[in-house]
Amino acid sequence: MSDKAHKIVHAKVLLVEDHKNLAQAVGAYLESSGFIMDYAYDGLCALHLATTQRYDAIILDVNLPGIDGLEICLHLRQYAHVSTPILMLTARDQLEDKLTGFRRGADDYLVKPFDMPELEARIIALIRRERGELDESVYTIHDLSFDIRTMQVKRQGQLIHLSPTCLRILRILMRESPNLVTREQLEQELWGELTPDSDTLRSHLYKLRKAIDRPFAKPLLETHQGIGFRLVSPELVSVK
Repeated sequence: MSDKAHKIVHAKVLLVEDHKNLAQAVGAYLESSGFIMDYAYDGLCALHLATTQRYDAIILDVNLPGIDGLEICLHLRQYAHVSTPILMLTARDQLEDKLTGFRRGADDYLVKPFDMPELEARIIALIRRERGELDESVYTIHDLSFDIRTMQVKRQGQLIHLSPTCLRILRILMRESPNLVTREQLEQELWGELTPDSDTLRSHLYKLRKAIDRPFAKPLLETHQGIGFRLVSPELVSVK
């Protein structure tokens, strides 16, 4: 059992996936980490289970026979008022597809093919956030820490000086880690409707990367071209 999974006690997860081989592989991996798994192979079964049983998280495939994952997500949020964290799985890597998923009520989005440790890390993060188990006074990712009370950022014990905007960006990325934060999400949270030109965010991210990554051996800040950004521990870094 992984060290991360030890932090999740009796977590019950509903896996909605019509490809049974993939469902069995995901289920076996998560069960080996201590999760209690339940399965649905079509939309109707997923709706029934999600509205009649209590789950700590739902892993929901977008492409399902009958009712697809987007419609299920919308129904659970708007009509059944189910607040369980939902991580959506899809083979489509287009930004608009992801934004549609978020608008329907998804909490996270993972593109196939994916690595099992990343799926586990994302599910754990969603469950811990839902349970209020995150200590929001100090964010820590690998050897990078951000003390919200003192506004001090350190990596390997070294104090890092950042501008106010870079501090806000870092806080958002660390708060959402290991989840991907889209450019639109960052801009909305930083500036609301008064979004500056695209070069402004790019400039701040360049300064942030230069401060927290360039002096150190292992980068933490990922850029997903055309989609967004995320901060992750080195073992999860897939894009340099």
